[in-house]
Amino acid sequence: MITRAMRIGSLPLGGGAPVSVQSMTNTDTRDVTATLAQIRELADAGCDIVRVSVYDEECVRAVRALVDGSPVPLVADIHFDYRLALGAMENGIAKLRINPGNIGGEDRVRMVADCARAHHVPIRIGVNAGSLEKEILARDGGVTAQGMVDSGMNHARLLENAGFHDIVLSLKSSDVRLTVEAYRLASKCCDYPLHVGVTEAGLPGQGNIKSAIGIGALLLDGIGDTIRVSLTGSPVPEAQAAIDILRAVGLRGGARFVSCPTCGRTRIDVAAVAQAVSREFSKLDRDVTIAVMGCVVNGPGEARDADIALCGGDGCGALYIHGKYVRKLTGDLTTAFIAAVKEFIYEL
Repeated sequence: MITRAMRIGSLPLGGGAPVSVQSMTNTDTRDVTATLAQIRELADAGCDIVRVSVYDEECVRAVRALVDGSPVPLVADIHFDYRLALGAMENGIAKLRINPGNIGGEDRVRMVADCARAHHVPIRIGVNAGSLEKEILARDGGVTAQGMVDSGMNHARLLENAGFHDIVLSLKSSDVRLTVEAYRLASKCCDYPLHVGVTEAGLPGQGNIKSAIGIGALLLDGIGDTIRVSLTGSPVPEAQAAIDILRAVGLRGGARFVSCPTCGRTRIDVAAVAQAVSREFSKLDRDVTIAVMGCVVNGPGEARDADIALCGGDGCGALYIHGKYVRKLTGDLTTAFIAAVKEFIYEL
């Protein structure tokens, strides 16, 4: 699905641009030092965009320093107060997350729209299942995918009526099925870029699973221009989880790791080798598949599509490159295989 093209600072969004990764700081935005440190940590982890809460005038004043010190475009998350939106844009924010229906009348919406147009700032309308308008809930007898889409379109219409069109839409629920249904409906009725995620997904572990199912299903449908994995706790693991999802569906390059679940034939410590290899090459920007397999019975066949693979033997291993046997590895298999991978990458 090709959506409207726009930019968040220098980053292209929509129009067929690569799917970008977002997260959000959970520091006190007024603490510029702490917030900048987390922004940089998120950028180092792979975030293309970072959102910060802007909830009072002191936050607005902090925006300038945050923008000046950030290596990635920043989004201001604002609720109810249009003045905070205006101030954040004047201080250089690259994108807003605001619901136009919650900031007052038509005049205030137009003021925000005019300022956003002047500063080339897209506006994301964020609809959450837990905060739908009472009229829609009454009409539908509760939360529905159609109700979420209708809410988003109602907010978008306020901006469109003010002559503003750089709109991004999100329709999030903690219910995976409801989230997927809402985004699929939205993709059929508008061409706004879609910010995709399962909100309040939970702690790392269960939250990763829910996010991978919901976000992954939509990306495989061709739906989604930017994604966030929402996990309770530090936001930094969200970036790696999002990148893992993009790699799993073939939308992000870099190293991909394959390892078998092991069985009774296994004679090497597959988990230890695989973990060490993953740590060593997790930030590799080459498009390469690295496999660690437990035995020579199924390993060579299962690792056939890997660029380079270790297939375990009895205290030794066999090195395969592009599905063909190369040589026997002995001794410390972790060290030997990592060295072989480095040699392979160097020769690419």
